[in-house]
Amino acid sequence: MRASGLNWQGLLEQLEQALPFTAVNDHSLAYFKFPKRTISLSLPVRMDDGQVRVFRGYRTVHSIARGPAMGGVRYREGLSQHECEVLSAIMTLKNAVADLPLGGAKGGVNVDPETLSAGELERLTRRYTSELVDVIGHQSDVLAPDVGTDEQIMAWMLDTYNENLGNTASGMVVGKPVPLGGSLGSKGARGRGAALVTARLFEDAGESLDNRSVVIHGYGDAGRAAASYLAERGARIIGVADAGGATYASAGLDLAALALHREASGSVAGFATPLSIDEALGLNADILILSFDHGSIYAGNAASIRAPLVIEASNRAVLPEAERFLKNQGIVVVPDLLASIGGVIANYLEWVQDASNFFWMEDEIYAALDKRVNAAVSEVTAFAREHQTPDLRTAAYAIALNKLHGASVLRGVYP
Repeated sequence: MRASGLNWQGLLEQLEQALPFTAVNDHSLAYFKFPKRTISLSLPVRMDDGQVRVFRGYRTVHSIARGPAMGGVRYREGLSQHECEVLSAIMTLKNAVADLPLGGAKGGVNVDPETLSAGELERLTRRYTSELVDVIGHQSDVLAPDVGTDEQIMAWMLDTYNENLGNTASGMVVGKPVPLGGSLGSKGARGRGAALVTARLFEDAGESLDNRSVVIHGYGDAGRAAASYLAERGARIIGVADAGGATYASAGLDLAALALHREASGSVAGFATPLSIDEALGLNADILILSFDHGSIYAGNAASIRAPLVIEASNRAVLPEAERFLKNQGIVVVPDLLASIGGVIANYLEWVQDASNFFWMEDEIYAALDKRVNAAVSEVTAFAREHQTPDLRTAAYAIALNKLHGASVLRGVYP
């Protein structure tokens, strides 16, 4: 059984390793250790049977030192305030690594969205948004999709916010439908970014992706985008897993046929050779991409990992104790602060387009996204080489902390 892995102690222990490579002082570090604010909400919702059920909701803004906060809203059973606070801090770091003028936030509701009807889900979403109207906005705290939420939920949030305030602001939510001010190319941006980071690492090492075997754990928008990008560059996608199960083909899966199967059945399970989700994680592959949720690799299953390169395309997918074990085995973990920045970059680009009311074509979005991902890879890998950091995570944390330190020092302490 995995531990949650989402605790301040684990995060701070990893940050401690980065401190010797930074200019951070006690003043700027104090700003990081304490989220700016956390709001805890009681959300009464009328259910389809006429009864009223009260849900627990949260919203944490971790930092606004570098700009307005931005971060996802997740609907997940068991969601806690502490989880939101840790993830909001990770979002602050990730936005800094991506060099975006944004801070970090995270929130959501303790609920399994699969247990709600469409009407109940809409009423819950509108209640959650209405409770936050006074503290969210395009210049303060921007909401984004996350685990258990999608563009339809973002559309309900947008409408609720504007109905409450009597305006037509679109930039307070990102990841929304294109007709409502959403951006082209945003759905698969996290996966595209993870695949681009992978390709860059091979390119920088003078190696090719041709015929490299890949396993993808988590086959939603991000996982499918990563698979497509890598396959186009010659890699073999030999295994994929989603919540329903996993499938495997040593010669490589037919991604077009897999898409049709998944659309018809709701899962990748049953397409080719069946595997359990844990068996998929342990496949003998060149690359393992994690695009599901936090804690995919933990102390209990770390010994089964055989891929020499693990791409953390979702936040905290490799827990600290598992990462220590993998490192001792010579396995390289590309951290979430770098591997998953495609998503935050796409959200930023949507926010910019909403602010200017000028929207770009899909090829322009991809060009801007790729340029920023490549810049982040160059910065992190160069920092790691120059300072001889023990791993890429330490380099990414050090870069983020230096940027946050610079902003905090320039701002000073008020009053």
